[in-house]
Amino acid sequence: MIRIAIVDDHAIVRAGLRQFLADHADLSVVAEASNGRDAVDLVRSGGIDVMVMDLSMGEQGGVEALAAIKARAPDLPVLILSALPETHYAAALLQQGASGYLGKDCDPERIVDAIRTVSRGRKYISTTVAEQLADALVGGGDLEKPPHQNLSQRELQVFLRLAAGEAVGSIAEHMSLSNKTVSTYRARIMEKLGLASNSDLTYYALKNDLIQ
Repeated sequence: MIRIAIVDDHAIVRAGLRQFLADHADLSVVAEASNGRDAVDLVRSGGIDVMVMDLSMGEQGGVEALAAIKARAPDLPVLILSALPETHYAAALLQQGASGYLGKDCDPERIVDAIRTVSRGRKYISTTVAEQLADALVGGGDLEKPPHQNLSQRELQVFLRLAAGEAVGSIAEHMSLSNKTVSTYRARIMEKLGLASNSDLTYYALKNDLIQ
């Protein structure tokens, strides 16, 4: 039996996943959380074989939680299930310790396959992501890399929140940062992307399918 924890800030998503996975005799949802902070607490409690986690959540998002989880339980497979595009995020998150990455629009049976795969200690990687990882390994993908892929993970988190219209003060509170630090990140992001305003950030994010 594979014991699964589901981490997503939408109760309906957690309920739907739990109901779907219940139809598979070898899978059992044993825990749930609505944010990254609670996900880390689940890891401390133990009794989990695979964690299925979203990226964009309040309190603490999946990127921060992934780092904290891998620091405490490096062998626990974490499967990212996100609405954010696989091509923009999967390779970086796999390099940071995620065991797999799926879009929320995927065939549900792929989620089952992915859970079974990562529970055996293997990575669940699509052909597209495998090619990205190979390019990164040999340094062949740098020339075509879009500007946002040059952002650090923390810069990327701030960028997505700004692009979604979140205020600096709110971002600082959710990410446990000072307003000054968030403003510094914003300035770096603007410079790296060659943008001048928050509306430019939003347009860039929409154009590159980073937000919906």
